[in-house]
Amino acid sequence: MTPARPAVFDRPGMDFEDERIALACAFRWAARLDMHESVANHFSLAVDEAGTKFLMNPRGRHFSRIKASELLLLDAEDKREMRRPDAPDPTAWALHGSIHRHVPHARCVLHVHSRNAAVLACLADPTLPPIDINAMRFWQRVSIDDGFDGMALDDEAERIAELVGDNPIVLLRNHGVMALGETVARTFDDLYYFERACSTYIAALQTGQELRIVSDRVAAKTARQWLDYPDLSDDHFRELQEILDREDPSWRG
Repeated sequence: MTPARPAVFDRPGMDFEDERIALACAFRWAARLDMHESVANHFSLAVDEAGTKFLMNPRGRHFSRIKASELLLLDAEDKREMRRPDAPDPTAWALHGSIHRHVPHARCVLHVHSRNAAVLACLADPTLPPIDINAMRFWQRVSIDDGFDGMALDDEAERIAELVGDNPIVLLRNHGVMALGETVARTFDDLYYFERACSTYIAALQTGQELRIVSDRVAAKTARQWLDYPDLSDDHFRELQEILDREDPSWRG
């Protein structure tokens, strides 16, 4: 039997090395794809069985510069985290901490204000209709938060955590979007495709022409086919890491 790989390695700051590298890749590509916003927005990844210890980006660090070793290791059950010298952003701590406390299956949480998802979140009807194959991926798989009440602090964060459910996407009205999943690869893939689907929908609305919306049957069938498509997200994410490695492997450090 192969011995279990230890969580702590020789390099300082590189406990949970594989998890750090995966999350760092997600940050770098979110910036490249223009899904980031200034030094705001946050990604997190649970690293223990309970799901309450998690990695997250440090406060004020641009997505395009984040390295694996810079990620904070936080405990959602420890309120003293906000008193540490390198305390995370308070809205990030509130929102991601709440989800990691209350939604154990959401091991990876990616929150952005990406352009097209944010546009959808600002419409009177924020439903994403099944007009193309990417939108069909999310047929009946989007939770919509209608209760925006300011920055995601305390009560706001707790309320959002309660409505997550089992869906991979939470559309935050008047705010942005969150993707949630078991792995960084799958969650980033969902975030990527949801933004692509929103982009197509917003562009279609701008034509002023009537939309061609498929039947519920076809939408449900296509959504199932997406779920059954083998290893797509892993293949996608492996390629993203290899592109970064070819250009500058220091992101892993």
